[in-house]
Amino acid sequence: MGQRGGARRPEEPGSGGAGGRFSDADDRAAPDPRDRVPGGGPVLGAGLVDGGRKPLPGGRERAGGRLPGDPVPDPGLGVPSPPAPERPARRISYARTVGRALPALLIVAGVLYDYLTPSQFTAAPFFTAAPLVAAPLLSLRGTVLTGLATVAAVLAVHIDLGIVAHAEAVTELVTVATVTVLAVLINMLVRRTDRRLASAREIAEAAQRAVVPRPEERIGGLEVAARYEAAQADAFIGGDLYAVQDSPYGVRLVVGDVRGKGMGAVTAVAVVIGAFREAAEHEPTLEAVAERLERALAREGTRRDGLDAFEGFTTAVLAEVPHGDALVRVVNRGHPPPLLLHADGTLRTLEAPDSALPLGMGELGTWPDRAAVVPFPGGATLLFYTDGLSEARDPEGRFYDPAARLAGRAFRDPDALLDTLIKDVHRHTGDGTTDDLALLAVQRP
Repeated sequence: MGQRGGARRPEEPGSGGAGGRFSDADDRAAPDPRDRVPGGGPVLGAGLVDGGRKPLPGGRERAGGRLPGDPVPDPGLGVPSPPAPERPARRISYARTVGRALPALLIVAGVLYDYLTPSQFTAAPFFTAAPLVAAPLLSLRGTVLTGLATVAAVLAVHIDLGIVAHAEAVTELVTVATVTVLAVLINMLVRRTDRRLASAREIAEAAQRAVVPRPEERIGGLEVAARYEAAQADAFIGGDLYAVQDSPYGVRLVVGDVRGKGMGAVTAVAVVIGAFREAAEHEPTLEAVAERLERALAREGTRRDGLDAFEGFTTAVLAEVPHGDALVRVVNRGHPPPLLLHADGTLRTLEAPDSALPLGMGELGTWPDRAAVVPFPGGATLLFYTDGLSEARDPEGRFYDPAARLAGRAFRDPDALLDTLIKDVHRHTGDGTTDDLALLAVQRP
């Protein structure tokens, strides 16, 4: 290229938030024969098994705790939580703004470079980078305009410097024009791929809603609320599930988590929910319902290929609220324990009295399920959740503890509970959840 209006100057040398914790130990109720309830089985709320013959590991009660933004509770109910970590939304917005402005900045840098450097230096890298950067970041119209602006800038510089007819200048102009065409083609391919991914996501979400529909707000005299939160960074269909059904034996429900993701997980979810709805209507006991689910998954496992044929399983917790009785029966198959929130803010973690394998792992060992029986008085709320909640981490790697965050709280209805819980876990993780989570809340009026 010809002589430019300036010369390069020589370089000079040398130039969180976790919620409130508890200082008081978990309370355990004293043995009391009155803690036996109709229907037999252990009474987790009383902290005893089989009439008081041995202590339960579960049945813990908690008081206190608070969520961020709540008033400071009375002494003894926990301590104020530290400010939640700042969400990365602003940083993401700032990065997007810089990315969209980058093509224009490259064009300006190229023009300045051409004017301020000797003739043996070329600004072609800046000019060719501008449309290539615009291709994945901007729309088709934005990419075309960026390419035209780049070509116009190169041509204007060459005319101003009087080198438009020089071989080097012509080569640079043709190179920039060629890269612009390629950038437009890249943009079209990227947009087509984005549309396909968006379509696939919509189909996946529709399949998820069809397989795991949201239950009615009132079932069998109980108030019910459910939420399904998909992980932001995951485009696959999750394996979390829930279902609630009224039956001749009471309101029965299941919450579970199938191993894996994608269509294989959706198939297993469909099998579990289908088997549950059939068994809930006909089986006289909750233990028999769990056994039906075990057999259904065993049959499904024989039709699966690869790793899922050997390692496919589903963690699940089943519950039954009999008509007319202020109690709930619970069978847990390797799932996070549900929480029982009383109207006065007392919280109990309903730990299973006996360990049990997840559904689908019956080949490793079989033993009879035994439902635990828990008092379920009026105004109390049962909270069921998947490990997407209990394994959510803050930026420092600390797990979210729903029992600690909800203890001492009272909610007017199940929807208010779930809305508060979702907002709080988002504060805890900084909106960086990595796993799907399913929530189900059932309240006795």
